[in-house]
Amino acid sequence: MPTTEANDRVRLVFSLFDADGNGYLEPSDFELMGKRTVAALPAAGEKAAARLLDAFRRYGDTLLSELDADGDGRVSPEEFTAVVLDPRRFDAAVDEFADALSTMGDVRGDGFVARPDFLALMTAIGFDRPNIEALFEVLGPVDGDRVPVAVWADAIRDYYRPEKAGIAGDRLVSGTAR
Repeated sequence: MPTTEANDRVRLVFSLFDADGNGYLEPSDFELMGKRTVAALPAAGEKAAARLLDAFRRYGDTLLSELDADGDGRVSPEEFTAVVLDPRRFDAAVDEFADALSTMGDVRGDGFVARPDFLALMTAIGFDRPNIEALFEVLGPVDGDRVPVAVWADAIRDYYRPEKAGIAGDRLVSGTAR
């Protein structure tokens, strides 16, 4: 049974992934989100940008193939919640997305994501600045205000875990930045 926090996280991410705001997730939403995110961090380079765009596209394709229960070519909030919080069905897509996003933030290629790069990526996705700052702090910045890529990737994976509560990603939900 998913925690209240997991349901809140999933509702938030659905609203952000619905890039055109029509109440459904469609392939065009993931294309738009991917391009917006890549544009936020041009210093990441073409290879990282291409990897992230591909991850967004595959993430969207996975959502449509796994979640579109009624076959209408789009995913409703109900369809999204029913599957995204099922690790058996969704972990592989989350793993790829977590690795691609966190690696894109490592513009220097040293295994760390600097605060400005983290803020740029998370803002492009649509999270609120105070919540992004709170998340960055709880990830434990080190060595010149940076977080390890692996720590951020693990936090992204935790975000989609139905049994998790009190995790770093909970800071992204409105009113929980502390």
